[in-house]
Amino acid sequence: MTTQPLVSILINNYNYDKYLKRAIDSALNQTYNPIEVIVVDDGSADNSRQIIESYGTQIKAILKSNGGQASAFNVGFQESNGEIICFLDSDDTFSPTKIEKIVDIFCQNPTIDWCFHPLEFVRVDSEDRVPLENHSAQKTPDYSGCYDLRPWMAKGKLSGHLPLEGTATSGIAFRRSLLNKILPMPEEIRITSDDYIKYIALGISEGFISSEALAQQLIHGNNAYTLRTDKQLLRVKIQLQTAYWMRKNFTELTEFSNSIFVSAKKILKNIDSSEINTEIKALERQYLNLTTWLERSQINMRLLYRRVRP
Repeated sequence: MTTQPLVSILINNYNYDKYLKRAIDSALNQTYNPIEVIVVDDGSADNSRQIIESYGTQIKAILKSNGGQASAFNVGFQESNGEIICFLDSDDTFSPTKIEKIVDIFCQNPTIDWCFHPLEFVRVDSEDRVPLENHSAQKTPDYSGCYDLRPWMAKGKLSGHLPLEGTATSGIAFRRSLLNKILPMPEEIRITSDDYIKYIALGISEGFISSEALAQQLIHGNNAYTLRTDKQLLRVKIQLQTAYWMRKNFTELTEFSNSIFVSAKKILKNIDSSEINTEIKALERQYLNLTTWLERSQINMRLLYRRVRP
């Protein structure tokens, strides 16, 4: 890595014109240089494209037809040049010193290929205008440091070994060399596509987890996934798709893919069978078609254990 590596900030957007300018401004107003800001609009029908065009040459704009978040990730990465890649959802913001701190982490730890950190949740009013309340997404002691979770991922046993319970798109950064192994990703995973990237990164390389929230995630009425309790079937769909494509493209992570599949099946056990649509059933069959008889037996045993465990 060069002394001052170029950092690419990839912003993916779909119909979030209410928040987009704030996201772009937070990327442009970083204390670190050099950066490039790439904004991928995934076929928005609102005022997003006019906002993007207003920035002129300050950003690299990619205007495409709607294809989902994974397709936006793929094209954004393809058009980027940075040695370090940071993702930013268009309804989130970066802290001004985020890129400076991320670069320092990568430079101080040459063996790592990824860096994850928590997000600060920012709630807005009913009209999505004024921040009402801020609270940390992660309130724990400092756990910052290097982590090699590959042995646990290979066993399908990540739980209990990852100090950060979870982070979203705006809390992940990667060396370009690692993303070259992961992207392009399957575009069938249209939403929460970062799960596929995060899990594979954990499974194939060493990284750094920071306990400092370096970005803000807006919690509003139009969140597609975060903190939603009414999206159980969507959660299942994402898990089944992620498990399938991880299993298909990274066979060394088979045990972890099986764990994701078991997690999805556990959710389905609590959903009325009449609500489970044909798409979910097809995704289940698709995954099971990749497994051996022994694996299916092990999956059934794990499901039985979860059902009878207190």
